[in-house]
Amino acid sequence: MKRKLIAAIGVAGMLVSIAACGSDDDKASSKDPKDRNESLTVWLMSDAQSTWPELVKDVNTQFKTKYPNVKVNVQYQTWADKAKKLDAALAGDKFPDVVELGNTETMTYILNGALGEIDPKKYENSDTWIKGLKDTCAFEGKQYCVPYYAGARVAIYNKDMFKAGTGKDTLPATQDDLTAALDKIGEKYGKDKAFSPLYLPGRYWYAAMSYVAAEGGQIAKYDEGKKEWKSTLSTPEAQKGITDFVDLVKKYNHGDKTKDEADHANVMANEKTALLYGNGWEAGSVVDSKSNGNPKLTDKIGTAGMPGPNGKALPSFIGGSDLATISKSKVQDLGEEWISMFTSEKSEEVLASKNILPNNTKQLEPLKDKPETAAIANAVPDAWFTPIAPGWTAIEKKETLEIMLLDIIKGKSVEEVTKAADAEIDSMINKES
Repeated sequence: MKRKLIAAIGVAGMLVSIAACGSDDDKASSKDPKDRNESLTVWLMSDAQSTWPELVKDVNTQFKTKYPNVKVNVQYQTWADKAKKLDAALAGDKFPDVVELGNTETMTYILNGALGEIDPKKYENSDTWIKGLKDTCAFEGKQYCVPYYAGARVAIYNKDMFKAGTGKDTLPATQDDLTAALDKIGEKYGKDKAFSPLYLPGRYWYAAMSYVAAEGGQIAKYDEGKKEWKSTLSTPEAQKGITDFVDLVKKYNHGDKTKDEADHANVMANEKTALLYGNGWEAGSVVDSKSNGNPKLTDKIGTAGMPGPNGKALPSFIGGSDLATISKSKVQDLGEEWISMFTSEKSEEVLASKNILPNNTKQLEPLKDKPETAAIANAVPDAWFTPIAPGWTAIEKKETLEIMLLDIIKGKSVEEVTKAADAEIDSMINKES
């Protein structure tokens, strides 16, 4: 795998890495903090600007106290165009020194040599970082980014609809009880042909792979002997999970089954469904008028762990964000220190106070008992993640999993389609994107 990393970085990337570790950087870091007079550019996503701006301000104040002559320039980005802007910036000479990355983005930038190596010992609570986030920052035993916050998917439901259909405004604890409740809700609201008791889009592969995980399957496995990844979607366990998902889509989604989950919060806001499986924060989107939500549903939307097959909770995909320094930055040491302050125990407590899951299990624990966060916090420990493999990004871009699901929903056999998906994934998964 060492050869793969070198090949991915290429000669230019290797030169960048050498420059980043050169004497100029060493000389700068040895200076007295009060004598440092560089600039530090930080790219954060807009969530920090809208939801925890006081944390950004406080950390910048802390940083200014230690480095009074260093200028920190925080620039806020949106998920829609961040990757494109970052790729363009990295190709030139004006790039951020610190960048926030979604945890599904990190491997691409690790493999192309864009991210600087970090020492976990420099960061508080690194010994209890949530594994699903820590793993997305690691390659060949080295760490290239710092977990920032976590996310997980939960059941988001309309309490009034469940009460009208079943007599109870709580979500059933098992999948058998849940489907019985959905049947009753379907009878209650079935006059509206566009109403879906459970709105589960057909291209929602994150949800489908949760059912795969629930049945003991996974997308791919790493073969230590051959030092390569192998797709495993055609195993009996994975096929069972995919069938579980497809059966739910066919029975309860009365809308467009070819869609993905991008607008499912709006479906609930328009009262066209009683239940979604989504990110915890999407419960807020359902009622937020700024997100085309419906404020009339405030206090009527609940969250809970999604019941899965076999009497257990449905395993969630572990989402979240990481923070990294850019390898060719001349102020990597300053970037590392800013990240350290921004992800300190004190800083993570600010996130936890806003019902955002912190980056470590120590501070996550109290949120498991807090009504507003119990569902999502309890979904984190058993969460799954995509293969941390060189070619995974290419697989996502090609929408291999989405196409596989739609083919099965349209009536093709699970055995035939998963076998073809395995072959396609095997052709890409071990190659650098």
